Amino acid sequence: MTESKPSKSELKRQQQTLQRLGEQLIGLSDELLQGLTLNDRLLDAINDIRRMKSHEAIRRQKQYIGKLMRDVDPAPIQALLERLRADDRRQKRIFADAERWRDRLVHDGVEALEAFAIATGGSNPDLRTLLEALDQAKSDRVERDIRKRIFRATHAALVAQSRDG
Repeated sequence: MTESKPSKSELKRQQQTLQRLGEQLIGLSDELLQGLTLNDRLLDAINDIRRMKSHEAIRRQKQYIGKLMRDVDPAPIQALLERLRADDRRQKRIFADAERWRDRLVHDGVEALEAFAIATGGSNPDLRTLLEALDQAKSDRVERDIRKRIFRATHAALVAQSRDG
C-alpha cells in the first residue's frame, strides 16, 4: 500500500497546465489581479512580461510564471476565469439576440414590437417611433442609421432585462 509518485510525464503535464493558467493571467486587468491572492513575485513576473517585446524572452517568462504558479492555489484563478468566460458568453448571446430582434422588428413591424414588449417585460415607445421613421425613410443612409438606432434600443432593453432577471 505504498503511494507511487507521479510519473515524469504526469509532472510535466501538471506543470504545463499551471503554465497555461498563468499565461491567462497576463491578459487580466490589474484590478482583477489584485482581487486574487497572488504573491508579489508572480505579480512582478506578470507585469514584466507585459513590457517584453522579444519572443524568446516572453517564452522564458511564461515558463517562469508557470514555475511560480506551483506555489499558488489554482482554484480561485480558475473560478475567476470561468466567471469571465460566462460573462463573455452572456454578452455575446445578448448581442446576437439584439440583432435578431432588430431584424424581426424591421421586417414585421408593429407585430414584432408587441412580441418584443412581451419578451422583455415592457414596452418601448422609442422603438415604435423608430419603426415609423423607418417606414418614411427616403434614403439608404437614413434607413441604415435608423436600423442602428433600433439595434441600440433593443440591445439596451435586453441588457436591462438580463440585469433584472
